[in-house]
Amino acid sequence: MAFLDWVITYEPVVRLSCFFSIFFIMASWEVISPYRTLVVKKSLRWFNNLGLTFFNLLLLRLLFPTAAVGVAIFSQQQGWGILNYTSFPLWLATLIAIVVLDLMIYLQHVMVHAIPLFWRVHRVHHADLDYDLTTGARFHPLEIIFSMLFKFIVIISIGPPVIAVIIFEVVLNGMAMFNHANIHLSDRIDRLLRWVIVTPDMHRIHHSIEDDETNSNFGFNLSCWDRLFGTYRKMPRAHSDQIQIGIYHYNKEQDVVAFFGLLRLPFKGKITEYAINTQHWSTPKNINHSED
Repeated sequence: MAFLDWVITYEPVVRLSCFFSIFFIMASWEVISPYRTLVVKKSLRWFNNLGLTFFNLLLLRLLFPTAAVGVAIFSQQQGWGILNYTSFPLWLATLIAIVVLDLMIYLQHVMVHAIPLFWRVHRVHHADLDYDLTTGARFHPLEIIFSMLFKFIVIISIGPPVIAVIIFEVVLNGMAMFNHANIHLSDRIDRLLRWVIVTPDMHRIHHSIEDDETNSNFGFNLSCWDRLFGTYRKMPRAHSDQIQIGIYHYNKEQDVVAFFGLLRLPFKGKITEYAINTQHWSTPKNINHSED
């Protein structure tokens, strides 16, 4: 228990250490063995994507100083949430909480694709013209605020152990960098890992410019949700290293790469494509629906 108390006490240090460690590993992997050739100058994309990321972190710190962990501590003190009414051992309550949080983030992801207003904001993430670990942290501030409020509701409802929220936040950030990385695993390793977690090749399909491919593979960590809810797609039409990344009609760097263009993007154009309940999906062609 002393170790858990230490982790909770120094939670910001633990999270930042894990973030920078994973970032360094993924960035090094991308430099040493990049999978796809980038179409936009990397320094330009990284400057703006990471600039947006740090802007969001500052905004969250100002609006929600204690963030998700603070809400978990408060919920535990007040006895709020389902798990606070059980007598499960800590390890089991932690495991249940992490799995439920994972499911809720999957459902949130489906929701921002299904509701046109939310899709407007989520477009910032999908409009990136390339696909690498910085794409995984590229979100509009409005979506970041919404996502945090959504997590607050989930945490208050389930009453997770504080350590579960810390672990989940580390996993959330780490897996976002991993499955957005410009890397490639061998087919055998990818096939095995997909039974448990979302791999870069699996999630890359979700960033395809093709609307029906975009509306698949919503998971970020556990791959079972896509299989369970019928949103899993094994293969894209194009080969994985030839998938066109982005959104139709959004390919000007000033709109989808530049910092202020990203902030303005949700307020531009009409929602006539991609959002699940407002458009006619492309007719799938040559899709292999067989299981691994």
